[in-house]
Amino acid sequence: MRILFICTHNRCRSILAEAIANQRSGGRLLAASAGSAPQGEVHPLSLAFLAQHGLTTTGLSSQSWHEFEDFKPHAILTLCDSAAKESCPVWFGESTQVHWGIPDPSKQIEPAAQKNAFNHTIDVLARRIQALSAFDVAENSAALKQRLLAIAAQHPA
Repeated sequence: MRILFICTHNRCRSILAEAIANQRSGGRLLAASAGSAPQGEVHPLSLAFLAQHGLTTTGLSSQSWHEFEDFKPHAILTLCDSAAKESCPVWFGESTQVHWGIPDPSKQIEPAAQKNAFNHTIDVLARRIQALSAFDVAENSAALKQRLLAIAAQHPA
């Protein structure tokens, strides 16, 4: 199943989700991440905390959703509230779109709060992605949407 994780700036939550999905789904998911207004660099703490969790950061980059016109995701998962309110490009029209809102861990200022926020975000994403990787890609879009919404409800941020 092809999944596109979207956050406006594509430097934190969507990057974390991409790495977790590609490395912990047992090959059942092919994930990418993008943003409507990418910052051009991955947040340094995203890279640091992924490495602390044993996840490879090679190849991760902050990129525009316009680079994924040919990706044809089965599902688009927005992770930030602002991305959820944006209109996705028309070529995503056939994809199932669901909001998996998660607070931005990079907004924390204090080092202890940052550590807790990043670890919590990675944990929530890992649980959601584990549940997602059990899906059958052949499900119709309505059934897929309901399952994706149920996952977010079962594993709240």
